[in-house]
Amino acid sequence: MIDLATWNLSIPVGIPATTIDTPLLAGGYQDHYFQSKDGAIFFWAPVNGSTTKNAKYPRSELRETAADGKRHNWTYPSADNFLRAALKISQVPSTGKLVIGQIHAHQSSAPLLKLEYQYKEYLAGGNIVAKVRLKPDAPIQVITIASHIELNQRFTYSIHLTPNGTLSINLNNNNWNTRLDSAWAAKSLYFKAGAYPQDNRGYETEAGAAVFFKLDIEHRPLISSTP
Repeated sequence: MIDLATWNLSIPVGIPATTIDTPLLAGGYQDHYFQSKDGAIFFWAPVNGSTTKNAKYPRSELRETAADGKRHNWTYPSADNFLRAALKISQVPSTGKLVIGQIHAHQSSAPLLKLEYQYKEYLAGGNIVAKVRLKPDAPIQVITIASHIELNQRFTYSIHLTPNGTLSINLNNNNWNTRLDSAWAAKSLYFKAGAYPQDNRGYETEAGAAVFFKLDIEHRPLISSTP
Protein backbone atom coordinates (compact mmCIF):
# COMPACT_ATOMS: atom_id res chain seq x y z
CA MET A 1 0.00 0.00 0.00
CA ILE A 2 1.11 3.57 -0.67
CA ASP A 3 1.24 5.68 2.48
CA LEU A 4 -0.51 9.01 1.86
CA ALA A 5 0.12 10.32 5.38
CA THR A 6 3.00 12.55 4.27
CA TRP A 7 1.48 14.11 1.15
CA ASN A 8 -1.12 16.65 0.16
CA LEU A 9 -2.85 16.69 -3.24
CA SER A 10 -3.45 19.36 -5.88
CA ILE A 11 -6.41 18.74 -8.18
CA PRO A 12 -7.34 20.87 -11.25
CA VAL A 13 -10.65 22.26 -10.04
CA GLY A 14 -11.44 25.64 -8.43
CA ILE A 15 -9.63 28.95 -8.86
CA PRO A 16 -6.87 28.61 -7.95
CA ALA A 17 -6.67 24.83 -8.07
CA THR A 18 -7.77 23.00 -4.94
CA THR A 19 -5.39 21.48 -2.38
CA ILE A 20 -6.58 18.42 -0.45
CA ASP A 21 -4.85 18.52 2.93
CA THR A 22 -2.98 15.52 4.33
CA PRO A 23 -5.53 14.37 6.98
CA LEU A 24 -8.35 14.31 4.43
CA LEU A 25 -6.19 12.59 1.82
CA ALA A 26 -4.90 9.95 4.25
CA GLY A 27 -8.45 9.39 5.48
CA GLY A 28 -9.51 7.92 2.14
CA TYR A 29 -10.25 10.94 -0.07
CA GLN A 30 -11.13 10.14 -3.69
CA ASP A 31 -12.60 12.12 -6.55
CA HIS A 32 -12.70 12.45 -10.35
CA TYR A 33 -8.98 13.29 -10.49
CA PHE A 34 -7.49 11.00 -7.85
CA GLN A 35 -8.33 7.52 -6.63
CA SER A 36 -6.63 5.07 -4.30
CA LYS A 37 -7.63 1.44 -4.66
CA ASP A 38 -6.15 -2.06 -4.82
CA GLY A 39 -2.82 -0.82 -3.49
CA ALA A 40 -2.33 1.75 -6.29
CA ILE A 41 -3.10 5.43 -6.80
CA PHE A 42 -4.62 6.86 -9.98
CA PHE A 43 -4.04 10.42 -11.24
CA TRP A 44 -5.99 12.14 -14.01
CA ALA A 45 -5.54 15.77 -15.12
CA PRO A 46 -7.45 17.21 -18.11
CA VAL A 47 -5.71 19.96 -20.07
CA ASN A 48 -8.62 22.36 -19.51
CA GLY A 49 -8.42 22.06 -15.71
CA SER A 50 -7.56 24.93 -13.41
CA THR A 51 -4.01 25.61 -12.27
CA THR A 52 -2.19 26.36 -9.05
CA LYS A 53 -1.00 29.91 -8.47
CA ASN A 54 1.58 31.07 -11.02
CA ALA A 55 1.41 27.76 -12.95
CA LYS A 56 0.59 27.43 -16.66
CA TYR A 57 -0.63 23.84 -16.65
CA PRO A 58 -3.17 21.79 -14.66
CA ARG A 59 -2.14 18.90 -12.46
CA SER A 60 -3.26 16.04 -10.28
CA GLU A 61 -0.14 15.83 -8.15
CA LEU A 62 1.06 15.05 -4.66
CA ARG A 63 3.26 17.42 -2.66
CA GLU A 64 5.46 16.30 0.22
CA THR A 65 4.29 17.17 3.75
CA ALA A 66 5.30 16.37 7.30
CA ALA A 67 3.37 13.77 9.30
CA ASP A 68 1.26 16.54 10.89
CA GLY A 69 0.19 17.77 7.45
CA LYS A 70 2.36 20.88 7.33
CA ARG A 71 4.32 21.37 4.13
CA HIS A 72 7.73 19.73 4.47
CA ASN A 73 10.70 21.56 2.98
CA TRP A 74 14.30 20.46 3.38
CA THR A 75 17.83 21.42 2.42
CA TYR A 76 19.86 18.70 0.77
CA PRO A 77 23.00 18.91 2.99
CA SER A 78 20.93 17.73 5.98
CA ALA A 79 20.20 14.18 4.73
CA ASP A 80 20.27 11.63 1.94
CA ASN A 81 17.02 12.37 0.09
CA PHE A 82 15.11 9.78 -1.97
CA LEU A 83 11.92 9.67 -4.05
CA ARG A 84 11.08 6.18 -5.37
CA ALA A 85 8.19 5.12 -7.59
CA ALA A 86 6.80 2.32 -9.72
CA LEU A 87 4.13 3.36 -12.23
CA LYS A 88 2.65 3.28 -15.69
CA ILE A 89 1.47 6.17 -17.84
CA SER A 90 -1.94 5.53 -19.35
CA GLN A 91 -2.66 8.78 -21.21
CA VAL A 92 -0.79 11.84 -22.48
CA PRO A 93 -2.04 15.17 -23.87
CA SER A 94 -1.46 16.23 -27.48
CA THR A 95 1.98 17.61 -26.62
CA GLY A 96 2.89 14.13 -25.41
CA LYS A 97 4.52 15.59 -22.28
CA LEU A 98 3.70 14.52 -18.73
CA VAL A 99 5.75 15.30 -15.61
CA ILE A 100 5.78 12.35 -13.19
CA GLY A 101 8.21 13.50 -10.48
CA GLN A 102 9.84 16.71 -9.29
CA ILE A 103 12.24 18.31 -6.87
CA HIS A 104 10.74 21.74 -6.44
CA ALA A 105 12.05 24.84 -4.69
CA HIS A 106 9.96 26.54 -2.00
CA GLN A 107 8.43 29.86 -3.09
CA SER A 108 9.82 29.52 -6.60
CA SER A 109 8.34 28.80 -10.02
CA ALA A 110 11.62 27.24 -11.18
CA PRO A 111 12.01 23.62 -9.98
CA LEU A 112 15.41 21.99 -9.57
CA LEU A 113 14.24 18.87 -11.43
CA LYS A 114 11.34 17.70 -13.55
CA LEU A 115 11.20 14.05 -14.59
CA GLU A 116 9.12 14.13 -17.78
CA TYR A 117 7.67 11.54 -20.16
CA GLN A 118 7.73 12.65 -23.80
CA TYR A 119 5.54 10.47 -26.01
CA LYS A 120 5.91 10.33 -29.80
CA GLU A 121 2.95 8.81 -31.61
CA TYR A 122 5.00 7.72 -34.63
CA LEU A 123 7.25 5.72 -32.29
CA ALA A 124 4.34 4.29 -30.27
CA GLY A 125 6.37 5.16 -27.20
CA GLY A 126 8.48 7.84 -25.67
CA ASN A 127 11.55 8.99 -23.79
CA ILE A 128 11.81 9.97 -20.17
CA VAL A 129 13.98 13.04 -19.68
CA ALA A 130 15.37 14.93 -16.74
CA LYS A 131 14.96 18.69 -16.93
CA VAL A 132 17.57 20.01 -14.50
CA ARG A 133 18.82 23.38 -13.31
CA LEU A 134 22.37 22.99 -12.04
CA LYS A 135 22.08 26.43 -10.37
CA PRO A 136 18.85 28.09 -9.16
CA ASP A 137 19.09 30.76 -11.88
CA ALA A 138 20.57 28.52 -14.60
CA PRO A 139 18.80 27.54 -17.82
CA ILE A 140 17.27 24.07 -17.99
CA GLN A 141 19.38 21.18 -19.21
CA VAL A 142 17.49 18.28 -20.80
CA ILE A 143 18.98 14.79 -20.41
CA THR A 144 17.42 11.61 -21.81
CA ILE A 145 17.31 8.98 -19.05
CA ALA A 146 15.41 6.19 -20.83
CA SER A 147 13.97 5.53 -24.29
CA HIS A 148 11.17 3.48 -25.85
CA ILE A 149 8.81 3.50 -22.87
CA GLU A 150 5.32 2.61 -24.09
CA LEU A 151 1.98 3.73 -22.70
CA ASN A 152 0.77 1.31 -20.02
CA GLN A 153 4.28 -0.10 -19.62
CA ARG A 154 5.24 -0.41 -15.98
CA PHE A 155 8.60 1.09 -14.97
CA THR A 156 10.41 2.30 -11.87
CA TYR A 157 12.39 5.38 -11.00
CA SER A 158 14.47 6.56 -8.08
CA ILE A 159 15.64 10.14 -7.52
CA HIS A 160 18.47 10.58 -5.02
CA LEU A 161 19.96 13.89 -3.87
CA THR A 162 22.93 13.40 -1.55
CA PRO A 163 24.29 15.71 1.17
CA ASN A 164 27.18 16.71 -1.09
CA GLY A 165 24.84 17.80 -3.89
CA THR A 166 25.07 14.77 -6.17
CA LEU A 167 21.79 14.25 -8.00
CA SER A 168 21.22 10.79 -9.44
CA ILE A 169 18.34 9.18 -11.29
CA ASN A 170 17.86 5.45 -11.80
CA LEU A 171 15.11 4.46 -14.23
CA ASN A 172 14.72 0.80 -15.19
CA ASN A 173 18.44 0.37 -14.41
CA ASN A 174 19.42 3.34 -16.57
CA ASN A 175 21.64 5.49 -14.36
CA TRP A 176 22.53 9.16 -14.64
CA ASN A 177 24.06 11.60 -12.17
CA THR A 178 25.44 15.11 -11.90
CA ARG A 179 26.77 17.49 -9.28
CA LEU A 180 24.67 20.54 -8.40
CA ASP A 181 26.13 23.97 -7.83
CA SER A 182 26.42 24.73 -4.11
CA ALA A 183 24.02 27.66 -4.57
CA TRP A 184 21.24 25.07 -4.20
CA ALA A 185 22.45 24.08 -0.71
CA ALA A 186 20.60 26.84 1.14
CA LYS A 187 17.37 26.45 -0.85
CA SER A 188 14.30 24.81 0.68
CA LEU A 189 13.26 21.87 -1.49
CA TYR A 190 10.45 19.31 -1.63
CA PHE A 191 9.37 16.32 -3.69
CA LYS A 192 6.29 16.08 -5.90
CA ALA A 193 4.83 13.19 -7.91
CA GLY A 194 1.73 12.49 -9.97
CA ALA A 195 0.34 13.50 -13.36
CA TYR A 196 1.30 17.02 -14.47
CA PRO A 197 0.56 17.45 -18.22
CA GLN A 198 2.62 20.09 -19.97
CA ASP A 199 -0.36 21.24 -22.00
CA ASN A 200 -3.32 23.54 -21.43
CA ARG A 201 -5.21 23.46 -24.72
CA GLY A 202 -7.95 21.04 -25.67
CA TYR A 203 -11.10 19.39 -24.38
CA GLU A 204 -11.61 17.55 -21.10
CA THR A 205 -11.07 14.22 -22.82
CA GLU A 206 -7.48 15.28 -23.49
CA ALA A 207 -5.50 14.67 -20.34
CA GLY A 208 -2.51 13.22 -18.60
CA ALA A 209 -3.02 10.10 -16.52
CA ALA A 210 -0.77 7.78 -14.53
CA VAL A 211 -1.09 4.87 -12.12
CA PHE A 212 1.46 4.55 -9.30
CA PHE A 213 1.97 1.14 -7.72
CA LYS A 214 4.72 2.33 -5.39
CA LEU A 215 5.58 5.80 -4.11
CA ASP A 216 7.72 6.64 -1.13
CA ILE A 217 10.01 9.33 0.24
CA GLU A 218 13.01 8.84 2.48
CA HIS A 219 15.20 11.44 4.15
CA ARG A 220 18.03 9.44 5.65
CA PRO A 221 19.67 11.53 8.41
CA LEU A 222 23.42 11.94 8.51
CA ILE A 223 25.19 9.86 11.12
CA SER A 224 27.25 12.04 13.39
CA SER A 225 30.90 11.07 13.86
CA THR A 226 30.99 12.71 17.28
CA PRO A 227 31.42 10.07 20.04
